[in-house]
Amino acid sequence: MDPASASWRKSSYSAATSNNCVEVADVPGTTAVRDSQNRDRGHLDFPRDEWSALLGALRNH
Repeated sequence: MDPASASWRKSSYSAATSNNCVEVADVPGTTAVRDSQNRDRGHLDFPRDEWSALLGALRNH
């Protein structure tokens, strides 16, 4: 995935007034995650089903 061409957005789990944010981008088959303060340090790719399982576990916690 080319991060420059991805459509990044602030995660809904990040606080609105905080500088400590996570950005996510949906790309075919995966979800990419990066630190909004260190965009140049890269990103992590998660398979779509694993990302959904993580979010489901967080919601149920």
